[in-house]
Amino acid sequence: MVPAERKITTILVTGIGGFLAGHIAQQLLEQGHAVRGTVRRIDTAPQIAARLCRQLSGDKSRLEFAKADLCQDDGWAQAVEGCDYVIHTASPFPAGLPTHEDDLVVPARDGALRVLRTAHEARVRRVVMTSSIAATNHGSGTPPFTEADWTDPHSPRATPYYKAKTLAERAAWEFARSNALELAVINPGMIFGPLSGANFGTSIGLLLQLMNGKFRRLPRFGFPVVDVRDVADAHIKAITHPAASGQRFLVAGKFLWLKDISEILARDFPEYASRLPTKEMPDWLVRVMATISPMSRMIVHELGRDLSVDSSKARRLLGWSSRDEAECIRAGVQSLIDLKLIKPTSKGSK
Repeated sequence: MVPAERKITTILVTGIGGFLAGHIAQQLLEQGHAVRGTVRRIDTAPQIAARLCRQLSGDKSRLEFAKADLCQDDGWAQAVEGCDYVIHTASPFPAGLPTHEDDLVVPARDGALRVLRTAHEARVRRVVMTSSIAATNHGSGTPPFTEADWTDPHSPRATPYYKAKTLAERAAWEFARSNALELAVINPGMIFGPLSGANFGTSIGLLLQLMNGKFRRLPRFGFPVVDVRDVADAHIKAITHPAASGQRFLVAGKFLWLKDISEILARDFPEYASRLPTKEMPDWLVRVMATISPMSRMIVHELGRDLSVDSSKARRLLGWSSRDEAECIRAGVQSLIDLKLIKPTSKGSK
């Protein structure tokens, strides 16, 4: 038995197969916690475990899995049972616009409420939920955006993804207040950084497209950048920090235009420089493309907008810090190269 003073804390991480959730789980395990991760299909658990524990020096038996789906009640009570805390990261993040916005809004909002309701019934100490700058940067606020800002879900700027993140977070705060549930929310910028496997989302997918020469010119679109390792650290800090309950935290570094990112990649990976665009396309062309391109429709209302955020609250209250933006971009691309997902250059193939 583990002595009382060394009692292992058990933390549920939803969607553990995801990019961010995997880093959260790895850091928790390295710090000595027990982790239970939810998966939609239990047959994926061995592969996820092998990936997460590849570099883990400690006790690998502290990682376990539970089958639970955000769209169904089944499995959540068993997943949360015996857990001290819950970190809810699972939510859809599309590469393009869905057929219907409810394909995103419903699982994001109802899934969050399903997790919070079960956590409340199980009397966990606190829930930390992943939201996004998508829930802060697209309303009436002005940059740099703060935790006081909210996206207007009824605005023409509110894509289905922005709306899903906003309505899910709003619903979570309402539930927490009504049920005296301790809740903290992390609102990260665009997440880059190292991969632990070939499973990644839209953010790393953007780097993959750039490095594989999929862009000839770039739209005047940008976002604040943050490393996945630092976002994971913010979630873990928010678990137990006494002042974190009832708070949302913007976590991101500098705002970068796509052109800035392309220039960083050309500098740090010169053998791929010929694939990386140096010029921007006019806004009117992106608007024309938006009539046929789901990806263009996602950004058409944000062309030329400064979407920078103020992360001073997380730095001050949580003692959070972030890596250099170029470092996290470079780490993400190096992972793609190591996984052989970026087409080799003629020079590199010799």
